[in-house]
Amino acid sequence: MRIANAASAFPNHVYDQQAITTTLEKFWGERLQQPRLLQRLHSRTGVEWRHLALPLESYAEIDTWGKANSRWIEEAERLGAAAICRAITPLGLRPRDVGALFFTSVTGISSPSIDAKLINRIGLSPNLKRMPLFGLGCVAGAAGIARAADYVRAFPSQVAVVLAVELCSLTWQREDVSTANLIATGLFGDGAAAVVVGGAETEFPGPEVVATRSVFYPNTEDVMGWDISEHGFRIVLSRDVPVMVERHLRADVDAFLAEQGLGRHHIASWIIHTGGPNVLEAVARTLELPEGALDASWECLRRVGNLSSASVLLVLQDFLSRRRGAPGTYSLMASMGPGFCSELVLLRWR
Repeated sequence: MRIANAASAFPNHVYDQQAITTTLEKFWGERLQQPRLLQRLHSRTGVEWRHLALPLESYAEIDTWGKANSRWIEEAERLGAAAICRAITPLGLRPRDVGALFFTSVTGISSPSIDAKLINRIGLSPNLKRMPLFGLGCVAGAAGIARAADYVRAFPSQVAVVLAVELCSLTWQREDVSTANLIATGLFGDGAAAVVVGGAETEFPGPEVVATRSVFYPNTEDVMGWDISEHGFRIVLSRDVPVMVERHLRADVDAFLAEQGLGRHHIASWIIHTGGPNVLEAVARTLELPEGALDASWECLRRVGNLSSASVLLVLQDFLSRRRGAPGTYSLMASMGPGFCSELVLLRWR
């Protein structure tokens, strides 16, 4: 099982952080009693630029969940098609060559799901095995890789695609001026990423998926997620997210690696979800990583923000294109998300 390729796609509307902050001040108007707090929180996210599904001036027109979700369906289908085609075309694959598609998002809903719509749009096989995933949030990118690896282990001559599309700006809440929502509107961005996972009988280059592990932490549902109502998706974002990282991640990583006869010192590179500055600092601290070990994650956060499930796939794309490991060396992919839970994927470069 190997990672054959990764690609991304973004909305055409790109703004610097200050432009977004200024627009949100107007968006909330008198509801926002502390504009300086918004400025301060946004300035601390580590984000400089973001792609948005809509032009900034259009968000004031989205006054119902139905309108937001309709735009989500339209843009998710467009970006998903672009990301898949960019991922498979360099490998000489056609859309109908894909055996399974794992689609994940936590910023909109559709039935039939986006993966079904893509069969018609780009000519995926009518016999495609579709596995839409919802609710996993930030952990879903790594979880999708793990589930795709399970699939090609059973069907070693096939390829599977993991597609993550997140349009976080379409969840902006007009009535919510909580600190959690102020942070979220400064941290999360919009975009898509697709990863091709090939079975053992395929001849694609790329790192081998050696092992995976899923970890669920009981009674932590209130750490991260959505409160869903007639207004749509309202963010649940606890201060305890970095605490959860420091409390659990090192023990989970050490136990996972020990099963493979490895330790943290065997890991040459770390492919970590861009959860935000506090999360990345907690990861580096608890795993005792050297300076610069998370540069790819920090750069991704700066350029596009946190894209929830797509973020760790964007970091993976960066490693495949610019930071490939030496043959025989190991990378560890990790992300955490609602549940609260974590997903670990051990890769060995070839």
